[in-house]
This record gives sequence, structure tokens and C-alpha cells, in this order.
Amino acid sequence: MYALLFFAGLALSFLLWIRVKGLDHVIVHHRWIFVCLFLLPLSVLFDVYYHVRGWLIFKMCSAPRLHDQRVRGIQRQVREWKEAGGRTFMCTGRPGWLTMSLRVGKYKKTHKNITMHMMDILEVDTQRQVVRVEPLANMGQVTALLNSIGWTLPVLPELDDLTVGGLVMGTGIESSSHIYGLFQHICVSYELVLADGSLVRCTEEENSDLFHAVPWSCGTLGFLVAAEIKIVPAKAWVKLRYEPVRGLEDICRRFAEASENKENTFVEGIQFSLDSAVIMTGTMTDHAEPDKINRIGLHFKPWFFKHVKSYLTGDHSEVEYIPLRQYYHRHTRSIFWELQDIIPFGNNSLFRWLFGWMVPPKISLLKLTQGETIRRLYEQHHVVQDMLIPMRHLQAAIAHFHQEINVYPLWLCPFLLPSGRGMVHPKGQEEELYVDIGAYGEPKVKHFEARASTRQLEKFVRGVHGFQMLYADVYMDREEFWEMFDGHLYHRLRDELGCKEAFPEVYDKICKSARH
Repeated sequence: MYALLFFAGLALSFLLWIRVKGLDHVIVHHRWIFVCLFLLPLSVLFDVYYHVRGWLIFKMCSAPRLHDQRVRGIQRQVREWKEAGGRTFMCTGRPGWLTMSLRVGKYKKTHKNITMHMMDILEVDTQRQVVRVEPLANMGQVTALLNSIGWTLPVLPELDDLTVGGLVMGTGIESSSHIYGLFQHICVSYELVLADGSLVRCTEEENSDLFHAVPWSCGTLGFLVAAEIKIVPAKAWVKLRYEPVRGLEDICRRFAEASENKENTFVEGIQFSLDSAVIMTGTMTDHAEPDKINRIGLHFKPWFFKHVKSYLTGDHSEVEYIPLRQYYHRHTRSIFWELQDIIPFGNNSLFRWLFGWMVPPKISLLKLTQGETIRRLYEQHHVVQDMLIPMRHLQAAIAHFHQEINVYPLWLCPFLLPSGRGMVHPKGQEEELYVDIGAYGEPKVKHFEARASTRQLEKFVRGVHGFQMLYADVYMDREEFWEMFDGHLYHRLRDELGCKEAFPEVYDKICKSARH
């Protein structure tokens, strides 16, 4: 009884404090309260629902039959839009707050929303070594199923909530990309509903131009309704080697050497300052040394990037064995290192033991509840960017990042970029090794200004024939954008497929300059 009265009094005091301070003040300056009390429990419920639903649908084998019905429903909506005169652009009906992009999709309010309930894994074909999935199936869902039957994706991007559609229409990368390329390069086929309501399948041999134009197009060529993706046999463990490196020149040299070595299944670097980093190389294995096992995915374990940082205290390499699925989602619990700005005590051992099982809050719920004030503060005082740079320019790029934004840690992830068509390819005719530099956090330079500083980074990236991931804020004007990306095939197909009246151009959909 006394305990009940205590908690009731505590709740009443909390509500009075909110009333005195104001809800906006509390959400902006003490956001962790709202996240811990509301978003974490709600995020758990979301995860349970989607995991149970995905498991039941796959076990009952009902998804393939329902898939065709759902595709016909999308075709019907597109044809109705066309018959009504097609006066506005079309877009998916998925609410903007559910996407992983930090942008607020205001176009959802003005465009024709096409309803798409397509979040299932349709088929796993181990003979052809492909999995066929709908666009809203996410990486957590795909990992859980494939790993349970001894398979995995060659490139499995980090965060659980990343969807296949987002990774196809945008892009995706992982620490195995130095071998397999970006997420688009492990895709075998796409199925799309076009602007006229027709359904087409495209592969390297069939509708080849469309197959190469879809990645990075952000849903401006058609509605993706299914994709076939390569799968490879999985092993139980990742043998991960941690190597602390000092000095920028040595960091870049050692990272390039590790990335060029195809015996490394996984390569990743976390740079903690201009002259200190830990480079990780890993291989899959079915056997682990018992005294070197680290189950990093357990809720009470330290956040992975904090664990990695501990290796900087020594000057020697060490090896651990990590369960495969836990390795794939090693940065999920802390949303890389973004969660430390939302829950400052989130890596505290007591918090991890008591509440770590609820972490992380869903990014979509964080977006939904952030409000205009927090959104503006994040935009002006926070950086979330991934820039794709040729490996040979890595040292200059890191120095430029340090000068313009001074954000650490930096995520370093190598990938092989094949030659070819589409919006993103090397400048020459041969494949080239690139690196994704991910900057997530609060800039430490006094002169930081979101638009001007990002434009300086964009200018540098264009100058070395690099690319900017399009989920983040893009400040380039139209001419600069199409200087960075190759739009020849994309624009030709928009003409041929009648996309200009049906979908906005990718620049108009994602760039800040086009939306203000």
C-alpha cells in the first residue's frame, strides 16, 4: 500500500513539474524522460507485433498467395489515379514518420498516396540461393529468418528497421561490402508497378536498363512490390580482430590494406579522433574458443562502440568470437552512437541491466514525437551524414571532415563499387574501392552552420567523384546534384515510362533546396 502511494505521489509530482515547466521545455531539455517512460515500452510492443506476424505468415505459407492479391490492389489504385486525370504525383501511402530517413516527408500530404501493405518474406530458394521479399520487410525480420535456417544476406545493413524497399530505392552498406558491393549489387531482380499500372520484372538480362536505374531513384520510377536478393550460407560465429591504430596516415593505410584483403569477410573502422581508430576485421566460423566468446547482443552488455573504444587503451590486437546475428546488429542497440545524445546514461551498467532489454527506441517513434522545436535544433546542431569516397582520398576526406564539422566517432566502412550504368558508378571503366564515412553527432567546431558546413562537405565529395547518401539532408542545387550523380539513364527512362507526370524527380523529392 505504501509503495503504491509513493509511486502515485511520484507520478503526481512529475505531472505538476511538466505543467510548471511546460511540455515543450521537458521534451527539448529532458527528452530522455519521455523516451524512457513512453517510447521504449511502445517500441517493444512494435517489435513483438512485427516479429510474431512475420513468423506466423511464413510458417503458414500464406504470403505468396496474398502477395499477388496485394499487387493487383496497387495496380488498381494506379489505374484509378490515371483515369481520374493524374493531377498530382503519386507516392507510397506509408506515413513519413515510419521511414528511417530523418527528413519529414511533407509531400505525403499533397501527393496521391498509394496504399501498400507489403512486409512479408515470400520465399527462400536455397537451390537458386535467393530470397524473395516484399519492400517493407526489414533487416531484423530477414536476419532472424535466414539465420534460423543457416543462410544470410551477403550485405546485411545494420539497423533492424531498415526495409528492403528503402535499401533498394536508396542504398545500403555493411562491413562485407568490400567484397559484395552495396545492397543493390546483391539484388537479382525487382518487380515494379509502373506509372501506367503495368507490372514488370527487371533483371540484368530482362529490362536491364530499368534494373540499373532503380537503385538510388527513391521511388520515382515506379512502385517496388518485390525483390529477389542473393543469399549465402551462414556460420554460427564471427571471429573478430580488434586492431588499435594511431596516426591518421597509418589509420588510412592500414584500413585500405584490410579492405583490399578478400580473406577478411568483414572490415570496419571506428575513428575516435583525428589520430586514433580501431580497425576490425572478421571471418565467419562454426567454431569458437570458449574463453573468447562475447555475446555483445545481450541487453546488459556495454554498447558496442564503447566496447571497441576500450581497445585504444592497449597497443596490441585482440580477438573475440561473436554470434553472427549479434554481430550484424552490433550497432543497433545504441543506434551507432546516436542514443547517447537521447539517453545520456544509457550505457550505465545499472540502466543496461534494468532497462537495456527495451533499447533502442524505434527511430520512427522518435521522429513522430520530436516536434518542430527538436527537429530545428537537430538540424542546426546535429550532423547525420554518410559520404561515399574513393579509398584513395580517405586521408584528405577525414581531414576535411575534421575541419568542417569535427564529429567523432566516425564510421568507416569499405565497399567495392562496380563499373556500369545507373546513378552511382566509378568515374572510370573499372571497379573501384570506396569507403563510407559516417558522421553522426554534434559538431565541435565553432563555425558550424548546417547549410554552409554541409555544402562544403558536398563540394569536397563531388570534387573526388564521391556520393552522398540520400536519406540525410542534401543542400546541393539541381546542377550540383546531377554533377554528383549520373542522371542519363534515369532521365531517359522517366521519359520512356511516363514518370514525369506520375512521380517527382528524385532531386525534388529529397533535396532541401527544392523543398524551401
